[in-house]
Amino acid sequence: MDFGLSEEQSAFKKSVYDFAKKELASASAEPKTTRERDKVGGFFREGFDKCAEFGILALPVPEQYGGLGKDVVDCALAMQALGRGCTDSGLLFTISSHVFTCEIPLLQFGSEEQKQRFLPRMVKGELIGCHAMSEPEAGSDAFSLTTSAEKRGDRFVLNGQKTFISNAPIADLFLVFATTNRARGWAGVTGFLVERGAKGLSVGKPLEKMGLKTSPTGEVVLEDVEVPEDMVLGRVGQGSAIFNAEMEWERSCLFALHLGAMERQLEDTIRYAKERKQFGQPIGSFQAVSHKIADMKVRIELAELVLLKVAWLKAKGSRASLESAISKLFVSESFVQNSLDAVQIRGGYGYMAEYEVERDLRDAIGSKIYSGTNEIQKNIIASLLGL
Repeated sequence: MDFGLSEEQSAFKKSVYDFAKKELASASAEPKTTRERDKVGGFFREGFDKCAEFGILALPVPEQYGGLGKDVVDCALAMQALGRGCTDSGLLFTISSHVFTCEIPLLQFGSEEQKQRFLPRMVKGELIGCHAMSEPEAGSDAFSLTTSAEKRGDRFVLNGQKTFISNAPIADLFLVFATTNRARGWAGVTGFLVERGAKGLSVGKPLEKMGLKTSPTGEVVLEDVEVPEDMVLGRVGQGSAIFNAEMEWERSCLFALHLGAMERQLEDTIRYAKERKQFGQPIGSFQAVSHKIADMKVRIELAELVLLKVAWLKAKGSRASLESAISKLFVSESFVQNSLDAVQIRGGYGYMAEYEVERDLRDAIGSKIYSGTNEIQKNIIASLLGL
């Protein structure tokens, strides 16, 4: 059993970290910093374009569509390096949504024509994708969708409303899930590719969120939107299979971003604990502080193991339903607790926006909700154990 990375993997991971540290540190125009963008909810489009140029958007896409053809392990390593090197978690969340919930479904379920039409432009950043599943009354109960798709001749007509949709305000391509046969429940859900500008498709103003403010999120309304048959993703009724397949990717690669953020957070916290003095000595010498830091490190080590296990299983071609649920649950809980500890160790300074630690905490809270709430992950784990 080998837990080490190959030389090639280590070099690749370092190159991504160096890129993020150098190129994603600030924008050339206002608002320049992550903190400034966080205040106004500004999307770092310049950073998105740089990531496209570097190849981040191309990671899992085969070379024939302009991609790099990396496997799940390499994708997770890249996300980990990005999370450690870049403080703009909203930008990275937008990128992850684009890659793992739009490109991946296209790769796995799209027709050759759909792949040729969209993927080359998506890896270049010319098109931004978004994944429209959640509805006002369909969150944790993901397949109780009220958005309908009625077959009329050679096309489907979509009607409904989606909410909490990441990338919606900036998206060019929408993967919309709708019910084509309500009587079949989860087996009656279908995925559709809808382009911005389609008649009847409208996007609301960006929603104001607690965290991840630099990742635009909005509502999508569909009023008699006509979608040709050749824009069905996969087969009619295959929506649940598409959704479940992409969630395994997201619950490893997206959450690798949080692992990287925790590593950056720990490095900064150790530095602070060595420099900050109280009662005539560095606060890191106090057991109350050093034990918190030790706990932070333990969570990071365990989070890395569970994440890479999911990536390794998927790279082998195995399903990882149980492992991805465990990974999502543990990493998100760890990210929140590590962020709380980082704030607590800094005391009043940790509570101040100027020192930027509180932003990590606000960003971390969402990880317990998206990609399926942690309560849903526990349900999945229990059901796969036969309970």
